[in-house]
Amino acid sequence: MPKAYWVTTYRSVSNPDALAAYAKLAGPAIAAAGGRFLIRGMPATTWEAGQATRTVVIEFDSLDKALAAHETEAYKAALAALSKGDVERDMRVVEGV
Repeated sequence: MPKAYWVTTYRSVSNPDALAAYAKLAGPAIAAAGGRFLIRGMPATTWEAGQATRTVVIEFDSLDKALAAHETEAYKAALAALSKGDVERDMRVVEGV
């Protein structure tokens, strides 16, 4: 069974305090659901149409676990720390090869 990854890029952060509150709750919630942070930060460089935005990649043992992690009560509480407009991000789940 291939691993799966949450891949998130932050287009903008208008409320850093809200993002910090989210991160404080999201990190333990994701870890409890079996997620492991592989990348968390700004790109060293970008090419082609790449944008220099914060990027986070989290690995899960399977697609089912990656999908289930987003639906846990602990992760929903983390999401509740973000109000509309605090961050604009592109979040997707990708299955590994």
